[in-house]
Amino acid sequence: MTAAANIELATMRPDLLRIASWIEPGSRVLDLGCGDGTLLAHLRDHKSVDGVGVELDDDKVIASVARGVRVIQQNLEDGLALFDDQQFDSVVLSQTLQSMHNTEHILREMARVARFGIVSFPNFGYWPHGLSILRGRMPVTKQMPYQWYNTPNIHLCTLKDFEDLARVLGLQITDLATFNKGRELRVLPEWRSTLAVYRFKSPNAANRQIKARG
Repeated sequence: MTAAANIELATMRPDLLRIASWIEPGSRVLDLGCGDGTLLAHLRDHKSVDGVGVELDDDKVIASVARGVRVIQQNLEDGLALFDDQQFDSVVLSQTLQSMHNTEHILREMARVARFGIVSFPNFGYWPHGLSILRGRMPVTKQMPYQWYNTPNIHLCTLKDFEDLARVLGLQITDLATFNKGRELRVLPEWRSTLAVYRFKSPNAANRQIKARG
């Protein structure tokens, strides 16, 4: 591995590295809210992934293009009508779910366009959040650094909340990773983690496989 590659791995967010570990080499990936294209560039260079990103912010679109990442400038609230059913192997929505107005719709769309979906979001069940609320204040942390009046986080949830919604939508959770200050946690993640990353299988992919076998 080159020195540049080592530097890249050392500076990438641990949650993005975990997400990358769940992506199959040579697969097709859609990254929603791709930011500056860091994840897609990493997947292209290390796993020969055919990726495309969706991003609204002008500066982040420019940064993605500078990395050689294909990116479509679009508001995610408008949906994923540009993409066909099961067009991708994996679709990623990293630290954006909590800011979506229509949470159920974006998850259904993710399940429509890809075999697997990966989402990450701040864990509102993190135990200091409860203490803050007991003191009469909304939590303000490094993971959620906003005040109640200017926060983009409109749909906060705990791990169990997300798992309940996934069950209602027919999404089969296959993997979970939780983090606190960049460290992956194994013990009591519901209380100790600040960030949760889930991988789920699309029910549409399961139906396609059943039909193909028939």
